[in-house]
Amino acid sequence: MVPLGWVGGVVGLILSSAISLYASTLIAKLHEYGGRRHIRYRDLAGFMYGQTAYSLVWASQYANLFLINTGYVILGGQALKAFYVLFRDDHQMKLPHFIAVAGLACVLFAIAIPHLSALRIWLGFSTFFSLVYICIVIALSLKDGLEAPPRDYSIPGTKNSKTWATIGAAANLVFAYNTGMLPEIQATVKEPVVNNMIKALNFQFTLGVIPMHAVTYIGYWAYGSSASSYLLNNVSGPIWLKGMANIAAFLQAIIALHIFASPTYEFLDTKYGVTGSALACKNLAFRIIVRGGYIAITAFLSALLPFLGDFMNLAGAISTFPLTFILPNHMYIVAKRKKLSFLKKSWHWLNIIFFSCIAVAAFVAALRFITVDSKTYHVFADL
Repeated sequence: MVPLGWVGGVVGLILSSAISLYASTLIAKLHEYGGRRHIRYRDLAGFMYGQTAYSLVWASQYANLFLINTGYVILGGQALKAFYVLFRDDHQMKLPHFIAVAGLACVLFAIAIPHLSALRIWLGFSTFFSLVYICIVIALSLKDGLEAPPRDYSIPGTKNSKTWATIGAAANLVFAYNTGMLPEIQATVKEPVVNNMIKALNFQFTLGVIPMHAVTYIGYWAYGSSASSYLLNNVSGPIWLKGMANIAAFLQAIIALHIFASPTYEFLDTKYGVTGSALACKNLAFRIIVRGGYIAITAFLSALLPFLGDFMNLAGAISTFPLTFILPNHMYIVAKRKKLSFLKKSWHWLNIIFFSCIAVAAFVAALRFITVDSKTYHVFADL
């Protein structure tokens, strides 16, 4: 909202919801293409295009997941720092320290939860933590907004920087809605798979996005162009209440990271033939070394360049745009080429060309932001 303003922000959020629903529906309809179920995105790409496409989609997916996990480690560190500052604002502990603590917590959780199926009860906790954060942030933001003087809603920066910020924000909007893992999620849906997945998508992109829209609009209304990317840095209110919201955000970041890291864990477990009891010494040591190493690298890069918004822009540009908008439209043309009219084919090609241009522009913008922020802030910056 800050780089887009009221009109651009509201239109962008609603439009990205609608476009994401449309593109996701295209992929969902191809789940049983060719008379077989495709439980992984890369399997669908390989079936339709060949081994090269399989490898490219595989690389894009895991790059996207890595950048998502980087964002969650930074979020966990920011939440811990905000909690610490509530009680002791002595500047002894810096953001990189909190990112390291968040990384360690993620390692311990990854070791304790060997399989994605073991997350069942934790998904309930995840929902609870999300609701705690949302309710507290909305309540405190509303209070601050009603008590505050008129806010400044102007878009900050020069004309040139506003242009780049708008492009980056477009990638950020796409990243907020999509993961590039829809076929993997659809693989867990009961029959009829396609119809049930489309129902789930319709729910997700209508009622499901209301909390995110509410937090975004209310936060921007309350604080204007001074709104932080981590909204709890802006709110005022009882320390215990803000502390509860920060801890909820921290714990939610740990669980969410594990969800998005699970495909990487599963790939590594399969590649190295991990079988048998999760508590076996061999398997326990494997999780400690491999998963611990993966998160250690993630946490190190997160602390090195803790620019959360920049990483979201980069992830949206290099993987989310191609996986969510470009590839689904082309796949649909390939799968339905004999049934599509010239007008419908032209529509899908227009989407491919448009989103390809946006992806390139967003990629350049993300690199620019990272370069500028790297010059503005030193490595391991305390943001």
